Amino acid sequence: MHMTGADGAALRAALRDLRTKLDVPQEFPAEVRAEAERAARNPRLPAHDATDLPLFTIDPPGSVDLDQAMHLARRNGPGGYRVHYAIADVAAFVTPGSPLDAEAHRRVTTLYFPDGKVPLHPPVLSEGAASLLPDQTCPALLWRLDLDADGRVETADVRRALVRSRARLDYDGVQKAIDTGTAEESLALLKDIGGLREALERERGGISLNVPEQEVVERDGHYTLDYRAPLPADGWNAQVSLMTGMVAADLMLAAGTGILRTLPTAPDGAVGRLRRAARALRIDWPHHVPYAELVRSLDPHLPAHAAFLQECTALLRGAGYTAFTGGDSPDPAVHAAVAAPYAHCTAPLRRLVDRYAGELCLAAAAGEEPPQWAVSALDALPREMAEGARLANTVERECVDLVEAALLKDRVGETFEATVIDVKEHDPLVGTVHLQDPAVVGRVESAARELPLGERIRVRLTQADPGTTKILFIPA
Repeated sequence: MHMTGADGAALRAALRDLRTKLDVPQEFPAEVRAEAERAARNPRLPAHDATDLPLFTIDPPGSVDLDQAMHLARRNGPGGYRVHYAIADVAAFVTPGSPLDAEAHRRVTTLYFPDGKVPLHPPVLSEGAASLLPDQTCPALLWRLDLDADGRVETADVRRALVRSRARLDYDGVQKAIDTGTAEESLALLKDIGGLREALERERGGISLNVPEQEVVERDGHYTLDYRAPLPADGWNAQVSLMTGMVAADLMLAAGTGILRTLPTAPDGAVGRLRRAARALRIDWPHHVPYAELVRSLDPHLPAHAAFLQECTALLRGAGYTAFTGGDSPDPAVHAAVAAPYAHCTAPLRRLVDRYAGELCLAAAAGEEPPQWAVSALDALPREMAEGARLANTVERECVDLVEAALLKDRVGETFEATVIDVKEHDPLVGTVHLQDPAVVGRVESAARELPLGERIRVRLTQADPGTTKILFIPA
């Protein structure tokens, strides 16, 4: 989220108050900054040089904390594809047990606010020496994944290497280049490989939810909210990361030590509620059609479909981390939405656990014992990551609430066209509405009439006060 504009002073004040209320980390301590600056000048560099690989990154415009870079190619001889995927080597800069390491464990994850971010690592690392910025030589964990003609991974390896990205791309530019046929082959193959991996996801029963997201944007010096439905390029890029996370999980499972991102299968009651929501939204869901297949058939640009996709996010609640050592079988071991074992390992600049997963994968790929500093942290990591995720989710939710209230604070009493996208299961008078313009999602409370899920209704705004109360609507 990004927020600028001459009328943002009150919102910025509310965001400062929110940071205080949530006890969000502020400036890095002096000793941590000093250690990061020393590490930026003198990282632990690997012997292998892969700077000849013309890697590229794909991130939102303006991003500078770049975790991943890739190069895609066709394999000669056996056919299929070769994916090189470079992940920022944070461990080359962070010494276990140091003040910099301790501060990362305190922060756990990067937090994003409309007026800036609270990074996991000092910017001299996360936006500088450790980031895979274009034309910068830096250490990385370089994955090499060989795929067959159907996109299945045949062989995988990961090692430390020096890399040098050639280009920083964004999703809109990537989509346009691929759609118009102007993309170079390495980038054009993203569509081919991403599409094959999406087909394999369907085959194994996995699911990716293309839920429209609210974005804070600037127009003519004023801030507003828009909806953004993911582009196909978003999905293709995510499939490369997902594939790497699945390979990482398999490596750690084979070695007997690791940490997985897990999600239990949704209970029957949750699926039953989704079927009721589908009926209310007039979405045809034959009993023989699996949930994952239905979701892939939906168009997030249609209000009823967007509402159902939002309901589907309930099935993703309960995700966590499962650590295991000494060859013990992890329980649970599978991520239900991925429909396979999976690990977070591709975003170490922004997420603590990825640094540890990367180290364990390096050891597993080399047939070596993992470093003790990584193994000894595994017991505490699931709890640390859960606490960090709770804070990150709260920050995201509260920030959107603040921007919505700031956007609507002078429009209390006005009526709007809206779609009911959620109704409380045990209280049909309370739910959530989706406004198209402005792009607001807010609570609605009816005095007498049950809310019609999926229907368009007129609502009246009754409260909007940034920093004090969230927005609230009633049926008009």
